[in-house]
Amino acid sequence: MTKVLVTGATGYIAKHIVLQLLQAGYQVCGSVRSLARVQEVMDAVRPHLEPTFELDQHLSFVELDLTVDAGWDDAMRGIDVLLHTASPFPMSPPKQEDDLIRPAVDGTLRALKAAQSAGIRRVVLTSSTASVIYRALPPQGEMFDESHWTDVDYPTCSPYAKSKTLAEQAAWDFFDKHAPEMQLTTINPGFVLGPPLDDNFGTSMKTIKRLLSGKDPALPQVGFASVDVADVAAAHVGAIDNLETHGCRILVVERFMWFADIAHAIGNAFPDRKIVTRLAPNWLIRFLGLFDQQIRTIAPLLGQKFGVSNGRAKDLLALNFKDTRNSVVESARYLIDRKLV
Repeated sequence: MTKVLVTGATGYIAKHIVLQLLQAGYQVCGSVRSLARVQEVMDAVRPHLEPTFELDQHLSFVELDLTVDAGWDDAMRGIDVLLHTASPFPMSPPKQEDDLIRPAVDGTLRALKAAQSAGIRRVVLTSSTASVIYRALPPQGEMFDESHWTDVDYPTCSPYAKSKTLAEQAAWDFFDKHAPEMQLTTINPGFVLGPPLDDNFGTSMKTIKRLLSGKDPALPQVGFASVDVADVAAAHVGAIDNLETHGCRILVVERFMWFADIAHAIGNAFPDRKIVTRLAPNWLIRFLGLFDQQIRTIAPLLGQKFGVSNGRAKDLLALNFKDTRNSVVESARYLIDRKLV
């Protein structure tokens, strides 16, 4: 039975990957920063498996830290495939950008080097559209695709985008120069939506929570290429044994959605919530960004609409993407049903 190491197994996307791997018959080992969080992952996936499924026999854990060498070599023993999902994703920008960049880049290389030493030949890496879209927009009518790379010196490039770009570039460079015997695929999702498997969710769900809370009197004119979390997980799992994906970047997105589109979808589904849908003038968002770090991160994206191609994902992985407007509603319903907002 193929054994897969999923790094960062407590993550929003990673838990969905772990679940789909188990459902597909893989043996799974998840890495966590603390073994105290093992039960969290077990409890998240168990309700979605058959009652007779012997979870303890198919899911194990190791304690690993992106910033520390200890444990990585031992963790790779007996592993056939590495799915490296672990990477920091903050809601607010860090005080020092290297607080994001160094763990992302060094952690990726630490994982790849340990995998190579253990004789692992197959690696699937979670990257992001953030490593693609922060640069001059393509000519009118054209879309961002896998040939595009973020320019880390571009004015709109955030520390998070830099961390994802530099980590992915470091991975490709490592494979090209030091590991020709290994096969890499990167999965580059957009803004990830859809219900989490538990209440320990990431930044994108916190954005939905913020809209539901009515914290802001108006919305910024900002949007993202979006995708459902289950589709992101399916892309990772589907790439493992797909020879056509070897050596490929694969953008995983369904559609571009403005914040206003997201708000309208929630408001239509939950009319009693009185969701704010009015747009704020761009000058006001820039002014508020002087005092609110979360707002400051989106100010450079004001008014920018762009297309991101999902052609490769459809062609190579045969993904039939979920409508992310429904993913928005499902995300909001999860938060409301759990009385989290």
